[in-house]
Amino acid sequence: MKKRKAQAKWNGNLKKGNGLIKLPTSNQEFPFNFSSRFEDGKGSNPEELIAAAHAGCFSMAFSGLLTEKGYNPELIETKAEVTIEKVGDGFKITKSALDTEGKIPEIKEDEFLKLAQTAKENCPVSQALDSLEITLNAKLV
Repeated sequence: MKKRKAQAKWNGNLKKGNGLIKLPTSNQEFPFNFSSRFEDGKGSNPEELIAAAHAGCFSMAFSGLLTEKGYNPELIETKAEVTIEKVGDGFKITKSALDTEGKIPEIKEDEFLKLAQTAKENCPVSQALDSLEITLNAKLV
């Protein structure tokens, strides 16, 4: 079993404070604050990192399925958009929208779309986000 770690530190109160998310394996740090999360302020936020994880996981899962079926994927480019909304007295992450383009020689579009859907349903991050609405727009280029 593989375990992955990240850490976060928050200083101050919710609206005026600030934080730092750190990914130890890459030694990357992502500053975040109330404005970067709930408004259009500068910095990162947890939802952006979830979107990055979902896009990366889906792309790898899709590539794996294509390869397993005998295709040789040249490129899979995926964007993910995670939505956080005010629900009741708090906030809730409600959806993740995947938008992918693939350059896969010799595949028919219906097979491409079927395998993309399978990857969406079975990538580990999609499974972890099971309570969300997950949509997929897939385009063969």
